[in-house]
Amino acid sequence: MAFENPSRDEIKELLRSAGNIAVVGLSDKPDRTSYMVSEAMQSRGYRIIPVNPRADEILGEKCYAKLADIPEPVDIVNVFRRSEYCGEVAKEAAEIKAKVLWLQLGVVSDEAAQIGEEHGMTVIMDRCIKVEDSILLGKEQR
Repeated sequence: MAFENPSRDEIKELLRSAGNIAVVGLSDKPDRTSYMVSEAMQSRGYRIIPVNPRADEILGEKCYAKLADIPEPVDIVNVFRRSEYCGEVAKEAAEIKAKVLWLQLGVVSDEAAQIGEEHGMTVIMDRCIKVEDSILLGKEQR
């Protein structure tokens, strides 16, 4: 069966109930898409946890080298990595019992989707979390 993203209503509820969002591949460079998207989500009230082994702090938050290093629960793992790395990220997300595996716009991995689904995660691929938040929640307060 071909992969299908959840319905817009389901995505809206996932965003509404999201606590911590771990961002894998979050750059410390303000001109990068991962930084701009995460900064916008943070300004909307989401808690962003950077996952980048080459930085100590991004957006005022402590960075972690890998998902397993994060000392608190993670609701959404938002991935800004090339598709070929997403299977491994999905395995790490499963290990920390994340609820959602979100592959950003342009990122698709059947392997990651299969791993995520096998571990009970909701999987979203090839969608921008910031765009979905803007469309589905708009000016709604978090």
